[in-house]
Amino acid sequence: MYENKGYKLYDIDDIDCMSDDEVKTINHNRLNTKLTELLKILDCDKVYKDADNCVIKDSEGNEYIDFLGAYGAMNLGSNNPHVVDALDKVRNKLNLAFIGLNPYEAGLAENLVKLTDNQLQHVFFCNSGSESVESSLKMARAATGKSRIIYCRNSYHGKSFGALTVTGQAHYRQKFEPLIPDMIEVPYGNIEELEKELAEGAAAFIVEPIQGEGGIITPPQNYFKEVRELCTKHEVLLILDEVQTGFGRTGTFFAYEQENIVPDILCLAKSLGGGIMPMGACISKEWVYQKAYGELSTCMLHSTTFGGNTYACAAGIATIETIVKEDLVKECKEKGKFLMEGLNNLKERYYGIKEVRGRGLMVGVEFENNIDDTLKEANGIKELPFNSYGAYIASGLINEYGIVTAYSTNNMSLIRLEPPLTITYDQIEKFLSALGNLLLENSEFDMCNVK
Repeated sequence: MYENKGYKLYDIDDIDCMSDDEVKTINHNRLNTKLTELLKILDCDKVYKDADNCVIKDSEGNEYIDFLGAYGAMNLGSNNPHVVDALDKVRNKLNLAFIGLNPYEAGLAENLVKLTDNQLQHVFFCNSGSESVESSLKMARAATGKSRIIYCRNSYHGKSFGALTVTGQAHYRQKFEPLIPDMIEVPYGNIEELEKELAEGAAAFIVEPIQGEGGIITPPQNYFKEVRELCTKHEVLLILDEVQTGFGRTGTFFAYEQENIVPDILCLAKSLGGGIMPMGACISKEWVYQKAYGELSTCMLHSTTFGGNTYACAAGIATIETIVKEDLVKECKEKGKFLMEGLNNLKERYYGIKEVRGRGLMVGVEFENNIDDTLKEANGIKELPFNSYGAYIASGLINEYGIVTAYSTNNMSLIRLEPPLTITYDQIEKFLSALGNLLLENSEFDMCNVK
């Protein structure tokens, strides 16, 4: 440690020597106090030290299978060697090139455009999904001269002010209202309600191909085909938020490919940085970009300091290369099918599983009932402030079986499964076995071998 103004400060070598109690105390006092307390109630306040692909190791040497993937940010798992190697290769390069051009930024932009089959042509780089959404909203208004933005109920697009305004979940919004005006909410999947609002005129309709934070909600058949047709008819831009669904997560490189449509603006982030670098991108059609920022007087209206920096772009280049060369999109589709079949087999055996839904390796398992106080006390989570089977199952999976998942804050009866695309079949089988055993431990789930 070293000193400044009489205070001892940590250097990088001190961190590995910190005790668990020290880490927990600092988290409680300096970071998110109540989240730290909730993690303690669930016995999930573990201090993680090491990670390799789909395996995480805590400070006591216990190993866990990562079945959450940081909500879609870890498509390549932890510390992918190709991404790490790419970062090492640029360690002596200029990271931020403001008065000049960055070849790594150019290369990644060209790769992303080609991944859209050249159907989207202009790329803006930023640092997160929220920033990508913010840039898409500003671009839509600038390109169309209109102010109204239509978004979906139950959606999640981020927690920055603009992104929050188009997030259709009241519990995230209430403390910050009033938000940005001229933002209109419609039910997800309801074409009739959407058409009514589109007919009134709007700059854009922003929507997720699959609602992730909303509870892994998939759209009705042909929904996006009709959305695309209606947006074109009413001259409203279609913004697809693929921050979570992109880069192979749903069994195609981008989820919109399964719908046979092309958006006007595409939002990306999370796994673009290889699970190591914070990275976001907003890709648009040529005419949209030109209308918004196609003049010398407008080309700098939207920018960000670290967007397109060399380290982030190197990570993005290596991420795409790894996904393509290792055929991880196909792997995701096949592993997702294997996982869904296993989950549906459990659903047939245990009546407590209400529904299994999702695509690829973006899956939700929803349970029928809430947990009662007796079961909470029996499992050492009586202080849990809500009666949620999702939280109970997630806690049991990590503490009894060493498998990391999470319940959805928007639907606490549901657990979210978004493992890295590099997950093995053996690890999937371990998860299925663990979930089955956990359900069997609770008699109200047991259907006495109906099969």
